[in-house]
Amino acid sequence: GPDRTFTYFIPSNATLLPGHAVWVPLLSRQVAGVVFALLDTTDIEGIRPVAGLQDPNPVLAQHQLELARWLSLETQCSLYEAALLMLPFDYRRRLSSYVGLPTERPKVVEARAEMTEQEKRILDVLEQRGTTEQERLLRSVKGPAAGALKRLVRDGLVWQEWQWGRPRARPLYAEQLYLNVADAGAAEEELKNAPRQRALLAHLITEGVVDAALARKEFGASAVTGLRKRGLLTIEQERRVRDPLAGQEFEQESPLTLTASQATSVSAIEADLAGPNSKTFLLQGPTGSGKTEVYLQALAACIAGGKRGIMLAPEISLTPQLIARLEGRFPGRVGLLHSGLTPGQQYDTWWRIRQGDYDVVLGSRSAIFVPQPDVGLIILDEEHEWTYKQADAIPRYHARAVARKLGELIGATVVLGSATPDVGSYYNALRHDYQLLTLPDRVRPGPDMRPLVTDLAEVEVVDMREELKAGVRSIFSRALSDALEDTLRHGQQAILFLNRRGSAGTVQCRDCGHVLRCRRCETPLTYHAEGDRLICHQCGRKHRTVANCPRCRSGRIRFLGLGTQRVVQDVERTFGVQALRWDRDAARGRDAHDEILGRFTRGEAQVLVGTQMVAQGLHLPNVTLVGVVLADLGLHLPDFRAGERAFQLLCQVAGRAGRGADPGRVVVQTYTPEHYAIQAGARQDYEAFYDVEIQLRREHHNPPFTRIVRFLFQHTNPGYAEREAHRWGITLSENLQSQGLTEVEVVGPAPAFPARVRGRYRWQVLLRVPPTPAVEMPALLASLAVPPTWTVDVDPVTLV
Repeated sequence: GPDRTFTYFIPSNATLLPGHAVWVPLLSRQVAGVVFALLDTTDIEGIRPVAGLQDPNPVLAQHQLELARWLSLETQCSLYEAALLMLPFDYRRRLSSYVGLPTERPKVVEARAEMTEQEKRILDVLEQRGTTEQERLLRSVKGPAAGALKRLVRDGLVWQEWQWGRPRARPLYAEQLYLNVADAGAAEEELKNAPRQRALLAHLITEGVVDAALARKEFGASAVTGLRKRGLLTIEQERRVRDPLAGQEFEQESPLTLTASQATSVSAIEADLAGPNSKTFLLQGPTGSGKTEVYLQALAACIAGGKRGIMLAPEISLTPQLIARLEGRFPGRVGLLHSGLTPGQQYDTWWRIRQGDYDVVLGSRSAIFVPQPDVGLIILDEEHEWTYKQADAIPRYHARAVARKLGELIGATVVLGSATPDVGSYYNALRHDYQLLTLPDRVRPGPDMRPLVTDLAEVEVVDMREELKAGVRSIFSRALSDALEDTLRHGQQAILFLNRRGSAGTVQCRDCGHVLRCRRCETPLTYHAEGDRLICHQCGRKHRTVANCPRCRSGRIRFLGLGTQRVVQDVERTFGVQALRWDRDAARGRDAHDEILGRFTRGEAQVLVGTQMVAQGLHLPNVTLVGVVLADLGLHLPDFRAGERAFQLLCQVAGRAGRGADPGRVVVQTYTPEHYAIQAGARQDYEAFYDVEIQLRREHHNPPFTRIVRFLFQHTNPGYAEREAHRWGITLSENLQSQGLTEVEVVGPAPAFPARVRGRYRWQVLLRVPPTPAVEMPALLASLAVPPTWTVDVDPVTLV
């Protein structure tokens, strides 16, 4: 459970410190653990010794142990689950038991007559296979055999040891050839009858050191062996660093001249960096207002003061442009770490971060836990993005909350930046929990690199209901179609945004009305023309396209709705140009994001069609038109944050237009043009949106006026799932009432949305907890004794 520890004694031949990674016995097995504290005495009897060290040095610093304790309490995970986020990359592997027969076996032969059949079977398997992983052995022996194996180990007839499973990555070494000769001329003469050896020697004389693998490939393995036997070269193993940025060239840049508001923001951050206390800043300004330049100059000030920085981006797709800006300003001093790298690149980068090789580390959500030494500045770009919350794995943390706590523990300054801040963040800034820094104008560098104030893109909202009345059946309104033609004619580029993948969102029978749904989920299947498949976007299961209705056998199947694939098809058919698609389906490969963005940046296509990936932080000066194909998607979901999400996406994608010298234009297509999120998003007016949204939150007791805890239960039996949900709802209410916590509201139980995913029926119960000193979240959750079959999500970013 949260903050739970076990006590072991330290063997006399070992020295342990807090932060050491160890092996310890737990029941009948050995497990990995982390030392959190040392005690002089204990009242616990019969404690067992620590089995061994994983590393002679502590792997976690004191502030990391404190961060793990906080994270464990805040997210209701175990201490080890919290600490695992900070452990070295190669520690995240499985510890396995291996068993085998001793070399000398007379004792085994003598004891065999007294053995059970299970014990004999175990010995027979080990005779045949030799040393075997324990789990594999037990699977090979029919019937329960764990007890029999335990007796054999106890009696010394079978040995057992614990070994790490094969790591995902390890150090990479390569052989290097070094010249080992004093008189090169004499050596060459000696080799006149060995032309390959002589050619390799000449190459070594020129280069000094040669990669052995390349030498064997070019000159032959026999040439390498021959020179080595003659003593003319030596072979040494050298560590190779797998750098994800190796081979890339970045244009060096100088700091830009700042606007008055940018200069004020940088000065405020610099003052905090120089001071004894750490603040959290919220940097807010429209898209294109120069937030990245503020980050860069703040990082420069941080580094000049002898500190280092961590910068987070919400999506891997954003890192190419950010890494170019960072490398342009801090060449060779930037580390990149995210899940899109190879395991070897992640391994080498993690250890290089720990030894202080980088002034700045750029990464996605989990990079907040890297062991960057002497951190003075932590930056979260696009802080409003939901991807900063780890919602599908334990611990369910939010990188923004972790950044604030880390800043508090180590005295680092935290900067949260966004054109459309999270409503809770802006509320905290207005209450002075954060310091608000505002960049009011969109800017771009002028001819002399001085900032020029530019206008936001012109926005036109199109009521698609009126388009239908006028007889328009295309997915493009007349305004968007005309704007696209004009953009293409002038050789400029356009982005078309639709936050739905595939070709058709619903497949329906025209005769009986049956909608094809996933057999494991409650969601309609989406048709993907690419591959001619029906795909469930909840579980990812693929189905063949049907020619006949599975219910009435009619052949009148209708494809309704649209997705990014359909938009690409219609663009290419209607306008006769190539369109690139950027969504999760198109960007599956390791370098797919970079490749798609690179092709569009180089002008290989004039139109880019995409989901929310195209809405975030991209600087594309030749894009003068953005078309929002359907702004209503997600707007009417059963989630109090639906309006905020729609507004943020609309503002962000509109901000991609007009970032160069040419003015930008945005066409927003919607069936609900009167909605406040659409209206404010079209004007990119954050304050107008916030004023309406915060009032709605206050009226309905939603965050930031309360904190929400979501309890989720899933089961394959629908009746059992419903009964368990009602039982837990009653238990919660009674528990809160007995504690006198009448201000804590229980909402539900109710079916979750969607109600069934991957064959499991889902029910949820919500708690609305007022942020008062009388109710501390960790203490409240600890008092509830949540059953382990329930998932707990504190401060969920979505309820669907």
